[in-house]
Amino acid sequence: MSVEVIHAQALGSLPHGFLGSRGGVSIGILEGLNVGTGSSDDREAIAENRRRAVEAVLPGAELATVHQVHSAQTRYVATPWPQGERPRADAMVTDQPGVLLGILTADCAPVLLADEQAGIVAAAHAGWRGALAGITDSAIGEMEAIGARRDRIAAAIGPCIALPSYEVEEAFRDRFIDAEVSNDRFFITTASGELHFDLPAYVRHRLIAAGIAEVETIHLDTYSDADRFYSYRRATHCGEPDYGRQISLIGIAT
Repeated sequence: MSVEVIHAQALGSLPHGFLGSRGGVSIGILEGLNVGTGSSDDREAIAENRRRAVEAVLPGAELATVHQVHSAQTRYVATPWPQGERPRADAMVTDQPGVLLGILTADCAPVLLADEQAGIVAAAHAGWRGALAGITDSAIGEMEAIGARRDRIAAAIGPCIALPSYEVEEAFRDRFIDAEVSNDRFFITTASGELHFDLPAYVRHRLIAAGIAEVETIHLDTYSDADRFYSYRRATHCGEPDYGRQISLIGIAT
């Protein structure tokens, strides 16, 4: 099976893609294109999966990743860091051709951004903590710092856990209400009394509020689609001891 690359119309012809679990060499409960070095997977399998991911989006590019910590920290990438020296951050920005920014997820929302005219791209990891803390605002600010304009930036929100799959507690909602009362609109209570959160809608709201005019959402639920995506929450609910991570990529062609 070949690597599945999901494109966003908003990002045009720029090299990019939201990848799932299809097309890799990992086996067992991590079967497929697992790229997570934090998993128990075979190191050679992970390296081959990463190589395949890069070749599917921007052949010959250098892959840059960070040590993701659910923060609002963004780093500029001139050249990728060695694996053991990756900074703790949740978004990257570059204007360097041949660098491919990679964000790993397993239910959190991957966000790819681009000012194609300026030749500046970014990738952000927006879990609920990072989204609430302002990771997308941070990424946009770093893009502007090197010459982008937010009225030209297009953004795409990739596959992530969707509203029907994301049950949360009242204390979770309270965090969002404390930040902004109107955030209540991103929560629903089901007929059976369960509280659910709409992560992609909240991330979209943050992008639009930041002045991004073109925001595309890829409406694919990582939790419910086990044939295409890894999911931390699904693995937890199934009692599995580990879970895979998929990657979302964006770069500038040489």
